Amino acid sequence: MKVIAVESLRIAERPNLVWVRLRTDEGITGLGESWFGSGPVEADLHDRIAPLLLGEDPGNIEALNRRLRPYVGFFGSGAEMRACSAVDVALWDIAGKAAGKPIHDLLGGALRESIPVYNTCAGPDYVSKTADVRPRNFGLPGDGHQGRVYEDLDGFMNRADELAAELLDMGIRSMKIWPFDFVDSAADGLDISAAEIATALLPFEKVRESHGTGMRLKAELHGLWSLAAARKIAAALEPMGMDWIEDPVWMDHISDLGKLVQSTKAPIAAGETLGGIGQFDALLQLGGVATAIVDVTWGGGITVARQVAALARAAGKSIAFHDCSGPVTLASSTHLALACPNVVEQEITRAFYHGWYHQLVDAPPPLENGHIRTPPGPGLGLELLPELDGREDAILRVTAAS
Repeated sequence: MKVIAVESLRIAERPNLVWVRLRTDEGITGLGESWFGSGPVEADLHDRIAPLLLGEDPGNIEALNRRLRPYVGFFGSGAEMRACSAVDVALWDIAGKAAGKPIHDLLGGALRESIPVYNTCAGPDYVSKTADVRPRNFGLPGDGHQGRVYEDLDGFMNRADELAAELLDMGIRSMKIWPFDFVDSAADGLDISAAEIATALLPFEKVRESHGTGMRLKAELHGLWSLAAARKIAAALEPMGMDWIEDPVWMDHISDLGKLVQSTKAPIAAGETLGGIGQFDALLQLGGVATAIVDVTWGGGITVARQVAALARAAGKSIAFHDCSGPVTLASSTHLALACPNVVEQEITRAFYHGWYHQLVDAPPPLENGHIRTPPGPGLGLELLPELDGREDAILRVTAAS
């Protein structure tokens, strides 16, 4: 089997998403995805990666993953790594389809039929127009946006107790929120006042007052804070009985993360913006990080994600697969989550899942009573809807073998 064409597809309605399709001479097509910086990802896919892929056997996943890695100066989770990640997922999709098996079977087999989910409490338009992770791009409801499904960001800011009750009714017993992003000090992250901390704690307090420990709580800090500020925030959150505090410090100062974990009893989770096995190894060697987080379509694809899961397991740590992006990312993450013994929950964004995933793919991973499983069928188990190619806002680019 040989790769004969590399395709990318973007739609203006979801400008942060980019899909990759690898077509083979045996009629099998592999699907991948990445997000943020979709234009640069597309450019790297066709300008650098396609010439390295065309004519190659897609079954040589490990060798191709190594071959496609960018020059060290462009490592991390930048556009080049995201392009590689999308391609890697597509290669695993081809492998599963060729074998007639779901990807989790190729990873050693599913350890469970389904896994619990936690809800990232974003709304349907969260970070949907640009890659700027700031409140102005959080898609908060306004004119023309009334009645949308699951406005969970507005929910956690204004009625966190009611939002938690809704999730519990759906069988979802874990939620992640980020009220600290909205205080004025988050603009530079150097310090935070006692008054700002008190304001940001209100949603957590509402959930605890109404539901006790029946809802697991995670705090997302988006890597906005200095070590000094993060220490204040962690100390304030400790009495809340946090499931974890995620990305509390600027991740380009990873040594500060090691200092933070020594000064708080709250579990720390981190890693979604890292890429490549070396960066995750450095994270895990900090010792006190409780959970490593991998974004499969940012950090190196399924190939790297399963390696990181093994490193974390050897270190006695859990791993979580990030999802606040698109349906292919969720599907690939769910295959990994079912196959890796040190995964506790799979992240979802119910506003995305119920709001627009079904407009893009034929079979999102089934979600029932707070548990998710992989779609039936070989490979990923899902495909892009065929009508996406013909949309007026579609950008389809093909690089084929001559």
